Amino acid sequence: MKKLFLFFSLIIFISNLSAQETGLGAGIIIGEPTGISAKYWLDGQNALDVGLAYSLFKANNGVALHIDYLFHLMHIYISNQTFLPYYGFGGRVKFSGNSQSSLGARGVVGVGWIYKPKPIDVFLEFAPVFDLLPATEISLGVSLGARYYFNVK
Repeated sequence: MKKLFLFFSLIIFISNLSAQETGLGAGIIIGEPTGISAKYWLDGQNALDVGLAYSLFKANNGVALHIDYLFHLMHIYISNQTFLPYYGFGGRVKFSGNSQSSLGARGVVGVGWIYKPKPIDVFLEFAPVFDLLPATEISLGVSLGARYYFNVK
């Protein structure tokens, strides 16, 4: 009986994997930095995330561009809601008005909430950045965002 329950649970789980694990999504990110975000799913577990944003809260403000490769973990279901934890790595280039532009490596850890009735996800992420040029420096970005998916299969 236990094996039968596990089998039907697995079938139900697989049938619910059709939310926002495909397509291209675009939206906004609010926090440090604040701007626009796009996410392109490569397959059911991996995606590319690109952001173009402006740092509002630091003395060294400026426009930042990042790109990350994301790995998504198993779905976590709480009642009928889907949460999708992820982590990844990438790079960031920041152009500052005070000639303090920088280039660095970026890590990211976050969780997304998938709103199943509509092609939308909401996410919260933490992104430590290790600037390599012109000087080594560590900073932390924290963002809350949402994306709409245009071509969900």
